[in-house]
Amino acid sequence: MEEFEVQTEKVELPSKGLVYPKENPLSSGEIEMKYMTAKEEDILLNQNYIKDGSALDRLMKSMIVSTINYDDLIVGDKNAIMVAARVLGYGSEYTFNYNGEDHTVDLSEIEPNPLDESLYSNSNEFPFTLPTSKVEITYKLLTGVEEKKINRELQGLRKIHKNNSPELSTRMKYIITSINGDPDIKVIREFVDKRLLARDSKALRSHIRKTQPDVDLTFFPDESSTQVNIPIGIEFFWPELD
Repeated sequence: MEEFEVQTEKVELPSKGLVYPKENPLSSGEIEMKYMTAKEEDILLNQNYIKDGSALDRLMKSMIVSTINYDDLIVGDKNAIMVAARVLGYGSEYTFNYNGEDHTVDLSEIEPNPLDESLYSNSNEFPFTLPTSKVEITYKLLTGVEEKKINRELQGLRKIHKNNSPELSTRMKYIITSINGDPDIKVIREFVDKRLLARDSKALRSHIRKTQPDVDLTFFPDESSTQVNIPIGIEFFWPELD
C-alpha cells in the first residue's frame, strides 16, 4: 500500500515558550502542525461538537503533530495556533464583512504583539501592585485548564442563580495566584469578593492585555486611522458557508 507523506509546518508561539517550565515541550517556543484534511473538515461539520463548543479545540488537537498537552497552552498561543490552522486549511486570504462592506486580510501577515521578554522566565506567575489599594499580588495567564474550570464553575453558579453570572469576578479568582505573598485560595477568593476595587480590577486587566503574548488580530478599515478587531465568527473556518 502506498504511504502518503503528511505535510507539516512549524508554528512559532507568541510567548516564545517563555511562560512554560523548561521541562514542558512548549518551552521550545514552537509546535508542528499538519495541513487540514477531510478528517478535520468532518470535525468542523460535526453538529454535536458545534453545539457543545468543542469543535475548534478538537480541530486544533487533530492538526497538532507535536507531542504536547493542548490544555497547557495560554490563550495567546492558542490564538496563534487557530490562525495557523485556518491558513493550513483554507489559505491565508480571509474576507469578512465589517460595517456593511467586505474587507480582505492576509492572515499570513499577522504578527505577534511585541513581547517584553524581561517579564518572562519559564514561569507563568508575575508580580503586580494594584495601583489604588497598593496590594501586592501575583497573577497567571489563563490556560485551557483554567478556562475549563471557570466554565464549569460558572455553569454551576447559573444553576443556583439563573439571573446572575459573575464571570468577571470568577475569572479574577483564577487569574490571581497570591495576595501579599499568601497563595491560599480562600484568601484570594475572599479578597476578590470583598476587597478588590473596580479600578484595581480594571488596571490589572489592562496590564495583562498589554503585556501578555498574543497575536495582533486587528486591522485598519479603509481610510481609517483606528484599528478594529478582525471579526472571528463561524465563517473564519467555514469560508464557503452561507
